[in-house]
Amino acid sequence: MSNFLATAAYKLAAHLPKQLPADTAREVAFAGRSNAGKSSALNAMCNQHRLAKTSKTPGRTQQLVYFEVAPELYLVDLPGYGYAKVPMDLRAHWQEFINKYFQTRQSLKGLVVVMDVRHPLREFDLAMLDYARARTLPAHCLLTKADKLSRGAAGSTLLSVKRELGEVGSVQLFSSETKQGIDEARAVVTSWLRG
Repeated sequence: MSNFLATAAYKLAAHLPKQLPADTAREVAFAGRSNAGKSSALNAMCNQHRLAKTSKTPGRTQQLVYFEVAPELYLVDLPGYGYAKVPMDLRAHWQEFINKYFQTRQSLKGLVVVMDVRHPLREFDLAMLDYARARTLPAHCLLTKADKLSRGAAGSTLLSVKRELGEVGSVQLFSSETKQGIDEARAVVTSWLRG
């Protein structure tokens, strides 16, 4: 099966709304706590090693980073949330920017919420899912680092997250290390981009 996302390439990084591409495209946003494995998941899904920058330091993504898959089709890497070492005024700026992005961006066709399987559905994750619910935007949760738990523990976490989410979104186990769930996640994102 060919990978539609493999052509993704860096397009731009936006720190202000006016830096965003024209609101006439189709885009899928990736959100997650710092160090939940968001950049690794993006890289794995696109079958590229250095597309999204990975880091051991939380909060490295400090802008909305756009990757172009095809003309007018984008993957958007949002700033990691829960960043401890970010000045308050910068945090407030991001919050306002992200709020506006979710409330007004017509190009946004889906939201992938990336959560460490060992710490799912934290406050910020739920806030992201609330954005999706408010916009009736499809949401898909990746429970990353599934290789860090036994199969049984990962499976029971998946079931409890599914129960808690209800109709808000879909959820799956994912590991960029073992490649678990990559095809499933890729299929969801590709369907949103292609419309």
